[in-house]
Amino acid sequence: MLNNKIPPVLVVLFFAAIMALVAHYSVIDLSAFISYVAAIFVVIGVIFCIAGVVSFRLAKTTVNPNNPEQATELVTAGVYKLSRNPMYVGFAFILLGWGVWLMSIWAIACIAGFVAYLTLFQIIPEERALSKIFGQQYTDYMNQVRRWL
Repeated sequence: MLNNKIPPVLVVLFFAAIMALVAHYSVIDLSAFISYVAAIFVVIGVIFCIAGVVSFRLAKTTVNPNNPEQATELVTAGVYKLSRNPMYVGFAFILLGWGVWLMSIWAIACIAGFVAYLTLFQIIPEERALSKIFGQQYTDYMNQVRRWL
């Protein structure tokens, strides 16, 4: 025999009312928290971008993504152990921070479009060019390190 004499629907309504009262009288301003989270994502993105550029500069090879055929060195150290495209990962984190700051799930969803576009029109052509230049060495690197993260 059940000990509960109150119908579950009434229990739901009771707790819904309690939740409404609690929410009304305990408003928490999340704008500062959202700003900090957004800033953290942007900072992570900037760090990825800077680390990628610094790695290229140390290897004395081109940073210009429009001319991958000018690459003189295959960079696989540092941040390039985490991602084959850390600068693009950095851009995605910056966009994530922007989306969080905008507080829009739809804005954040646009990052998928960014990733798809960059993969199709920038990264895959870069990979073809680098495969021609570095051959098996680049193929081995592709097999060891993920394209994004």
